[in-house]
Amino acid sequence: MKKTLLFSLLTAGISLSAAAQEVIDQAAVQKIREEGLNRSQVMKTAFYLTDVAGPRLSGSPGLKNAQNWAVKELQGYGLVNAKLEPWGKFGKGWQVNKNYAAITVPYYHAIIAIPKAWTSSTKGPVKGDVMLIKIDTLTDLPKYKGQLNGKIVIIDNNAPALVRSKNPDLSRYTDEELAKMAATTPQPAGGRGPRPAGNPQMAAFMAARAKAAAMRGAISSFLQQENVALILSQGRGTDGTVFTTNGASYADTAKTALPELETSGEDFLRIVRLLRAGQKVQMEADVQTQFFTNDLQGYNVIAEIPGTDKKLKEQVVMIGGHFDSWHAGTGATDNAAGSAVMMEAMRILKATGFKPKRTIRIALWSSEEQGLYGSRGYVAAHFGKKDSLKAEQSKVSAYYNLDNGTGKIRGVYLQGNAAVGPIFQSYLEPFKDLGATTVTISNTGGTDHQSFDAVNIPGFQFIQDGMDYNTRTHHSNQDTYDRLVEDDLKQAATIVASFVYHTAQRAEMLPRKEAPKATGTN
Repeated sequence: MKKTLLFSLLTAGISLSAAAQEVIDQAAVQKIREEGLNRSQVMKTAFYLTDVAGPRLSGSPGLKNAQNWAVKELQGYGLVNAKLEPWGKFGKGWQVNKNYAAITVPYYHAIIAIPKAWTSSTKGPVKGDVMLIKIDTLTDLPKYKGQLNGKIVIIDNNAPALVRSKNPDLSRYTDEELAKMAATTPQPAGGRGPRPAGNPQMAAFMAARAKAAAMRGAISSFLQQENVALILSQGRGTDGTVFTTNGASYADTAKTALPELETSGEDFLRIVRLLRAGQKVQMEADVQTQFFTNDLQGYNVIAEIPGTDKKLKEQVVMIGGHFDSWHAGTGATDNAAGSAVMMEAMRILKATGFKPKRTIRIALWSSEEQGLYGSRGYVAAHFGKKDSLKAEQSKVSAYYNLDNGTGKIRGVYLQGNAAVGPIFQSYLEPFKDLGATTVTISNTGGTDHQSFDAVNIPGFQFIQDGMDYNTRTHHSNQDTYDRLVEDDLKQAATIVASFVYHTAQRAEMLPRKEAPKATGTN
């Protein structure tokens, strides 16, 4: 055993004897590796989820088409109970049907610009002057009254020059970084606790945020009243990359927002420089978006491999990832990658003839991007809330999630559950040659395992190499199939399948953290 491993086990409160006692089925691991590394279908799955289905924004036809395809595909693997399961009301669907924008004066130049999600269409093709307006306070609004009809508008927000990062776009964890993660010590129970009442800094922050929101709302209403044709805003990113966002609410009761294009930094700043210098800039644009209100429900994809042990088949091992994406690209690394890996793990288990003791269930969530809605709705319906748990909550051994891009698995976050550490260290042992070695007591957030952890079901996210996830692809127009790394996805699916196999076959369910004390609120 390496010294770094010994140290990490000790600092996380993990006993070496427990690690030695965990039984690993080497014959099963070899079958899983053979199927997962040499007969993989993960890239075929990723192709259908990206190039074929297209963007999978929550509520959109692209998402629903991909979900229906996934149900049929999982049925084809031999899974049972494959279905779309509603989790509750989401709101309006939305998609882009046409998007064209170009400078025509002082010369022609097609710009990189993405409609903000849930914004409206232009009134057919629009042509005209681009107008730079300066609004520092609401008292600046009246001076533009009667001047903006039919104009393409930029709000001058003193945008700084672009600064390119000195760090490489694509990166993998170094041995030193992984060792540091492994050596992390447990945090005190209870976390930071509630903020004290009357905190002046928090009060000031909340007041400033409320003021900024009120100003944005007032500006938006004014621009609508003035019949602005189109708004251009600066998208985050450089080198033609645009990290996109939403520009309006998806609620079925929300008012329609003006058409707005999030523009690449280079194109946006070129226009601003010209306008500030007194140069005329004219544009033409045609943005056509569509809303869908015929079905306001949100859905998850669910399917199972049923358990076979008379005593254990009612217990469940769950895996999943979120299926929805943003709309500027095709959601390859966020999160077709994780969804394809989890589907492939299920395919591997069926292809090897595995007859699990416990039931294995895959869930492909929707509306993660808007607030983990799909997984939270599922957990609430099946397992309850932290102060009102349902009986089914006690029957889930573990939930495994993948949602950090295309990078290979390098280990797993324990989410503060030290007792699971030696078990996972044993699970990773057969995959050292594939670069998966690290167990860290640390928590990680921002994705669907948190919905399970919140009700004290062991929920875990794997450590993945970052690649260009945060620098280039996350929620951007660059998030396409070509950013996927085939060998990394094969490795990930193989490791997940092995984790699931061994969790399903253990004599006992995985140990749980101490249940949080009831607070009287959910």
